[in-house]
Amino acid sequence: MTVLFVDADACPVKDEAVRVGERHKVEIKFVSNSWMRLPEGDLIERVVVPEGPDEADNWIAERAKEGDVVVTADVPLAARCVKAGALVIGPTGKPFREDGIGMRLAMRDLNTHLRETGEIREGGPSFTKADRSRFLNQLETIMRAARRISGAK
Repeated sequence: MTVLFVDADACPVKDEAVRVGERHKVEIKFVSNSWMRLPEGDLIERVVVPEGPDEADNWIAERAKEGDVVVTADVPLAARCVKAGALVIGPTGKPFREDGIGMRLAMRDLNTHLRETGEIREGGPSFTKADRSRFLNQLETIMRAARRISGAK
């Protein structure tokens, strides 16, 4: 059975994830380091992990498996979940795939280094309506694929 895991800290597409998850009647697990207001529903579970670096990421990575879907902007978490066979999508609608995850990790590390040395100061681009729309469309596609995978087991 497909589970939709959402790395909920700073996730701008919680409502959209619920809308798609409920349409597909899958369990939705919002994982965070602190309590937050979330949509309510029979399929929604709030998971609050202990404070600490990567606790939410570790919780998700230890449970995500083939046929599950993970929503995260965290590239290292995405890499761990892709390796486990889960389908992973970022909040802007860009899927993380095995053939591109190495490059995304390398770019993340390079940007971190450039910020630390002061070469660049800005963060990433701001989140747009187009990102939200792309996320909804891509999550729908990925959810269908995940349901086929989990149903084929």
